[in-house]
Amino acid sequence: MGAYPSPERGNEAVASEIGKHGDDGPGRNPGAPKMWFDAVLHPHRSLPPAGFLVLMILLSGVSFVTGVAFLMLGAWPVFGFFGLDVLLVYLAFRINYRSGRIYETVTLTESELEIRRIDPSGTTKRWTFQPYWLRIHIDDPPGYDSELTISSHGRSLVIGSFLGPDEKLDLARALAAAVARIKRAEPA
Repeated sequence: MGAYPSPERGNEAVASEIGKHGDDGPGRNPGAPKMWFDAVLHPHRSLPPAGFLVLMILLSGVSFVTGVAFLMLGAWPVFGFFGLDVLLVYLAFRINYRSGRIYETVTLTESELEIRRIDPSGTTKRWTFQPYWLRIHIDDPPGYDSELTISSHGRSLVIGSFLGPDEKLDLARALAAAVARIKRAEPA
């Protein structure tokens, strides 16, 4: 899909179905299996890096001015606590942005559904499922605690746990439609 993990992107889920009958486009490798579905899932981050910079500048400025006021009143330890507050807010946001670098790819071909989960350190975990026996389950309507579960042959996997309820439902419907198209295309 050409989407790369980045907290700067600020998007939630990036999903696209590849054509009605697979990827037969001009750039496709003739030996590669047809791709029926391809999605890259990213967690949502509501504060872009530019907003984070503005927030930290404002927080630092307010904390410094207030700290100096307390320092002038003789309450010098308060000045250090204001600096500590700014440091803790900064660290909390850095941890949040790091966790936002996780992403998942969902790729469906005629022969397999491949899920890859790439964590913030770059470690990749890969699962494959046979599409003809695939079951996709999500509550309808989904809630915030609903899970999008892929299962086949006694194995199951929760995907898109960082997505919102509507995004999970959209992903489940799009993936189910792509699986149904593969099943219809297979000769009996």
